[in-house]
Amino acid sequence: MQILRKGRKFLRLLAHPAWRTGLRHGVAAGVEHYPLLSSLEVATYVDIGANKGQFCLAAMAAHPSAWIYAFEPQPESVAKLKRATRGHPALEVFTMAVGADHGELELHITEREDNSSLLPASDRQLQFSPQARETRRESVPVAPLAAVLDAGQLQPPALLKIDVQGYEKEVLCGCGDLLNRFAYVYVELSLEELYVGQPRADEIIAMMYDAGLRLHGVCNPSFYENGRYVQADFLFRGVGAA
Repeated sequence: MQILRKGRKFLRLLAHPAWRTGLRHGVAAGVEHYPLLSSLEVATYVDIGANKGQFCLAAMAAHPSAWIYAFEPQPESVAKLKRATRGHPALEVFTMAVGADHGELELHITEREDNSSLLPASDRQLQFSPQARETRRESVPVAPLAAVLDAGQLQPPALLKIDVQGYEKEVLCGCGDLLNRFAYVYVELSLEELYVGQPRADEIIAMMYDAGLRLHGVCNPSFYENGRYVQADFLFRGVGAA
């Protein structure tokens, strides 16, 4: 079954020139996000936790003229992202993490690099994803999003994507008033504490509701072998949504 899924994804990756470029540089576009993104009106993307550019490639295909601000603290991942998205005229990349405050924090780098986090993996995460084992730690710069971007850079409608392995609350706190500028917030949330100190999905949903954002959809769920939900991508709709 897994081989079949990978085969289907590979065939989908051949369907778009930007995705084929990504493949040549070892980056598979996040095609699972494309159907949702292409159904929305988006002029600006802010991609926090951009990794190697998987989401950027999906966004580029869904909205070729949209501006993308991508944030990723791992220099090696940033280098891959830039190669995979080379030639896209409306992309700005920041080699840094986003959080609630300015400073430097230790990034826990894992066997599978997209499991890396500013929080250590819990035993539950290692059970769910053994490739989340830590291989080393690296000090990375961190700053609030509101200190890096201003409202004028967020051409509406804007979408904020967050995939930060348990650091969601700090990212949202660092948005400040910018959070009200997003028509959509698309964030990976977990139903269990996969990283030590990670807020669960219900806490972030409540935080979003307090900020005036409403749950609009749930996509791409992951499951334990027994079929129990572990995490999913949650789409929230803001006041400025079309």
